[in-house]
Amino acid sequence: MSLSFSEIAHAHKDFIQHTLQSFEEQLLPSANEDAELVTRAMFSVRNQAIKPPHYSRFSQILVCQIQDVNTAEVTINFPEKQISCSCPKKELCRHQLAIILKLSQYFISLQQWLSIWRSKRSVPLQSLASERSPENWQMMADEVLDYAIKGPQPLEPYTLSGLIENIRTKLQRHRPYEQEWQELFNLFMDIAVSKHFLLHAVKTKTDLSHHYVQFFLENTLSRIQRSIDTLSKTTRLFATEPFFDAIQKNVHEILFIEKGATAFRLSLYLQFWTKLLNEQKRLKNELALLEQSDDSNTDIELNVVKSIFYILLSSPSQLEQAVETMSEHNVEGFIDIAQYALQKNFADEATVILKRALPFLQTFVQDNLLPIRRQKFTRKLDHLYGQIQLSDSEELALYSSFGRYGIESFSNYLLRHNRLDEWVALHQLYPSSIPYLDQCGLKDVVAQSPETALPLYHFYAMEEIQQKSRQNYKQAVRIWRAMKSASKKAGKLDYFTAYIEAVQQQYKRLRALQEEINKSNLLI
Repeated sequence: MSLSFSEIAHAHKDFIQHTLQSFEEQLLPSANEDAELVTRAMFSVRNQAIKPPHYSRFSQILVCQIQDVNTAEVTINFPEKQISCSCPKKELCRHQLAIILKLSQYFISLQQWLSIWRSKRSVPLQSLASERSPENWQMMADEVLDYAIKGPQPLEPYTLSGLIENIRTKLQRHRPYEQEWQELFNLFMDIAVSKHFLLHAVKTKTDLSHHYVQFFLENTLSRIQRSIDTLSKTTRLFATEPFFDAIQKNVHEILFIEKGATAFRLSLYLQFWTKLLNEQKRLKNELALLEQSDDSNTDIELNVVKSIFYILLSSPSQLEQAVETMSEHNVEGFIDIAQYALQKNFADEATVILKRALPFLQTFVQDNLLPIRRQKFTRKLDHLYGQIQLSDSEELALYSSFGRYGIESFSNYLLRHNRLDEWVALHQLYPSSIPYLDQCGLKDVVAQSPETALPLYHFYAMEEIQQKSRQNYKQAVRIWRAMKSASKKAGKLDYFTAYIEAVQQQYKRLRALQEEINKSNLLI
C-alpha cells in the first residue's frame, strides 16, 4: 500500500525543508516571472491538481502527476536528493515547486510562507527596466544580487556557477530590445555581478583561490572581454555616456577592493582603460584619482596601475620612475602592462618594463608563481620578449630564469644561436620524451649536426631499458632506429653497429630485449 503525502513528508522532512529553502533562494519576488511561477504552484496545491502519490518504499522514489495544461510528472529520488520534471522547462519549474509545497504543508503554513516570501519584494524589476538609466540598471542588479548573495557565510564554491547563472538569467529577462543597447547592458550587469561577488567574498572570507572560483572568474573575464571588444568597434551613442560613467566608477571601485582575486581585478581594469575608456579626458581624470589615492588599503600596487596611464598619455619619465619600484612581488603586474603596451604598439615603453623585469623573473617564476601556472607563464614571457631587442646576456638571463618550465623556449633560443651541444645537454639535464624532443627541435638538430644527437638517443634508450618491460624495450628499439638514421647521416654507421653489439652484450640476460633487437633488424 502506497504511503500518503503526510507520511512521505514526515519521512523526508529534512530534504523537503532544504529543497524549499533552495527554491526560495532562486525565486525573486521582484521578478514577475518568479512571482507568476509561485502563484501557479500555489494554485495547483490549493485546487487539488496533484494526483495521489506513487511511492516505492524500497527505492524511496516518489512519482507525482500534476494536472496542468498538459499533465506533468515530477519524480523525487530521496536517496540521491534529486528532483526532476517531465515538462520542457530545464530549470526550476512550477510543478517541482508545487510538489515541494504540497509536502511542506504538513509542517509549515503555506499562507505564512507565501506572505513572508512576498514581503521581501521591493521595487519590481519590470518598472525599473521600463525607464532606462544607469541608476535603474544598478538598482535592478542590486535587487537581484542582494536577494541571491546574502548572509555572513562564505559562498560554497561548487554552487557558484549555478548561482551566478540564475542571477544572470533573471537580469537578462530585462535586457533592452534595441541591439545597440544589448551589449552595453551585458557589460554593465557583468561588472555589477563581479563587484558584488568580490565584496561579499572579502567580507565572508570566501576562498577565492578555489579552482571553482577561479573558473568562474576566468569565464567572467572572458565575457567582459568579448563585450569590450564589441563595444570598442561600434559607434557610441550620446545617450550611453552616463552608463559608461557608471561602469567607470564600478571598475575603479573593483580595483580598490581590499584584497583577493588580484590578477582578475587588475586584468579587468586594464581591459577597460586600454580598449574602451581610452579618451584623453577620461584617462587624465582617472590618473588624477590614482595620484591622490593611497594603496595601503588594497593589495594592488598603484605604481603598476599608473604605468598604463603614463604609457597612454606619453609620459616616459613618469613611467621610468614607476618602473623603478618593480620587485619580485609586483613584477607580474608590470608584465601585464608591457603586454598591453606591445598590443598598442608602444614598443619602447614595453622594452623599458621588460628589461627592468629581467632580474626578478627567476625568483618570481621559481618561488612565487604557483607551479600549475609556471609553464604557461614562461611561454607568455617568451612571446613578449621575442618582440623586443635583447642582448645575448639578456637572452641568456631570460631563459635561465625559466628553469625546467621553459625548456621549449630555451631550446628554441639555443637552436637560433646554433648551440647544439648545449641543446643536447639541456635535454639530458631535464629528461622528458622523444615526442617532446621533436617538439623542441630534435629534427633540426639531426638535420644540422646528426652526430651531436647520438648521445641523446643513447640516454633516452637507456631510460627505457631501466623500466624493464617489453613495452619499454620496444620503445628503446624505436629510439635506436632514429639513432641509426642519424648515424647514417653522420657517416658513422660502423659506430652504430658496434654500439648495438655492445648493448646486446651488456644486456644479454634480458631475453625480451634481445628478442626485440633481433626482430628490429637494427644490425642489417
